[in-house]
Amino acid sequence: MTRAETPIVTVGPDRTLRTGLSRRRFLTWTGVAGALAMTPGLFADSFSAAAPQAPGDHLFTLGVASGDPLPDGVVLWTRLASAPLARGAGMGVVPVRVDWQVATDEAMTRVVRSGSEIATAADAFSVHADVRGLRPGTEYFYRFRANGHVSDVGRTRTAPRPGAPLAALTFAWASCQSWADGFFPAYADMASAAPDVVFHLGDYVYEKSVGATGGRRNTTALPASALTEMTTLDDYRERYALYKLDPQLQAAHRASPFVTVFDDHEVENNWAGAISEDDAPIPEFLARRAQAFKAWWENTPVRITQRPRGADVQAFRRLDYGDLVRFSVLDTRQYRSDQVNGDTDSPQDAQTADPRRTITGARQERWILDGFASSRQRWNVLAHQTTIADLAREKNGARAVSMDGWSGYEASRARILDGARERGTRNLVSIVGDIHRNVVSDLRSTYTRDSPTVGIELAGTSIASGKDGADSDSSDKQLKAASPHVRFGNAQRGYVLNRVSRDRWEAEFRVADSIASPDEKLRRRALVTIPDGRPQVDVQA
Repeated sequence: MTRAETPIVTVGPDRTLRTGLSRRRFLTWTGVAGALAMTPGLFADSFSAAAPQAPGDHLFTLGVASGDPLPDGVVLWTRLASAPLARGAGMGVVPVRVDWQVATDEAMTRVVRSGSEIATAADAFSVHADVRGLRPGTEYFYRFRANGHVSDVGRTRTAPRPGAPLAALTFAWASCQSWADGFFPAYADMASAAPDVVFHLGDYVYEKSVGATGGRRNTTALPASALTEMTTLDDYRERYALYKLDPQLQAAHRASPFVTVFDDHEVENNWAGAISEDDAPIPEFLARRAQAFKAWWENTPVRITQRPRGADVQAFRRLDYGDLVRFSVLDTRQYRSDQVNGDTDSPQDAQTADPRRTITGARQERWILDGFASSRQRWNVLAHQTTIADLAREKNGARAVSMDGWSGYEASRARILDGARERGTRNLVSIVGDIHRNVVSDLRSTYTRDSPTVGIELAGTSIASGKDGADSDSSDKQLKAASPHVRFGNAQRGYVLNRVSRDRWEAEFRVADSIASPDEKLRRRALVTIPDGRPQVDVQA
């Protein structure tokens, strides 16, 4: 992506970076408000209760999911769709009562919690039931009923009590699942492992056209909007429906609770704050962002409290697993400064080092540092989108790094990593996606001179984006040659399965040789072990 340099603009809830509203800024926000007011479906009163529900043979075609587990509760999600690829999903406009049950057995005979939600057209008939009163660290099963239809049964698990001794945790993370690039056998493998929790770190859907035959899927069972880039609320809703019909993705959601955060493609490639990749006017882009966020919320198992307010959504949050792991889930899109150097891989310079630029925003930065200071957990995890480590390659005789990752925001990176070291943060691990490859790196505040290693970064490959990949492609070879802090690299498709205990972290990089078929199998490509108390790795590849 290339674009002309633009002034730094920070928007959203991070009010700390604003110094007041100029007349031009006021007019900008007036334009945004006007555009949002004219967008159907963004507000709760934007439907009429007149037309009947369209007929269909099943309402739970998009599956079920759970998410954001707490010690006493979890979010249960579904979205009703009798004709999922049709505009409006065949649901009409009449609200539908949806009943839910939580049980201690898969046969649903020992029900311990139950309730009802009202699914409305304003929220694409999505349900976000915030169930409380559950036991900590316990496995549960759940299902939904609506208009005589019964959903599949899902499995979930609550988090342990705060600070409770925890011997071990299994978790996975995934990212980047371009539907047209291939199938999702990684999710079938993940479902069979049934980890305690799964983190999805972004690019759940892609905004670009999937093509007339769905790329490698070779199907014409597509919504009309799939042939173009999605820009409107209806477009985004239909793209999520297309992805959520995938049976392997549904299986993974049924097997484990998900913690979900967005990256760029849920809105538009490489967006930054209020800045569009294509330099669209700010009011126009923020109106698009609001619609994309609304669809993201409607289609992910997050709480009602995370419902977007126009173009803003509270996405960063923290989950503690007893005394073992603290997960800080970051948002590195909504508050970042615009990328510099045309957003192409470039040498670091005065712009990348500018202390005024940020990838997290000031409020989130303080929240991260406060989380380091207050942590009593053995492992401290930043779960987010783009790599912190420099993944350098030689370009035109110079050392070049990504301007979209933290390497393009050097001062922002140094404030976080130096802050972690100053606070004595124990066992810092960064888990990321985005780059469509597996990479294990040392975490340092700078890579152009000696600086201490303060943690380890585990970058996981894509579920499908980039098609099959290779065990070692040209980019893998280049970054290993120019980045001595890289300990392992691989460019096949898959995900990362983790087993965390008190004395070690084991990250199993599971990959497929091909994703041309849903029947492909995954295998262990490498087992990376991080010992308690030392930022180093042992790689068994």
